[in-house]
Amino acid sequence: MATITNRVFFPQQVLDQWLSGGEVDLRGTELTIMDEQRRYAIAEAFYIVREVSGSPDPNNLVGRVKPKELLEKNGAELFDTSILLGENAYDVVPGWLGAPIGTFEEHLANPSRRPSGGEFGEEPKTDEDLLARFVLKSLK
Repeated sequence: MATITNRVFFPQQVLDQWLSGGEVDLRGTELTIMDEQRRYAIAEAFYIVREVSGSPDPNNLVGRVKPKELLEKNGAELFDTSILLGENAYDVVPGWLGAPIGTFEEHLANPSRRPSGGEFGEEPKTDEDLLARFVLKSLK
């Protein structure tokens, strides 16, 4: 049975805030959440918010995150917060698509991590739990 890897979208604006606050580190195509030392392989991507030309969405993009590379391969013209693909125009949120590096169990065994259980009680049990705690902590 194939293992499905969860991916997460990091909006550029949020990532900029985390970088300036020292909460994450970005080196090449690897993002690290500093406290937990959880690492993600990242690729530039866009969250497609809405189709704005008034046409139907034959590309079925609205509400999805798509890597920049795939969009360009399919002929999309990419701008700051919009994309043109064929006759369609879309509002988008630029950012990065991340996939965890290694399993969550391997992450928990990493001796350099600083567990984030503290204010949330017990240790995170999944990547989703870890990310939810990180986001909640960063909102304070």
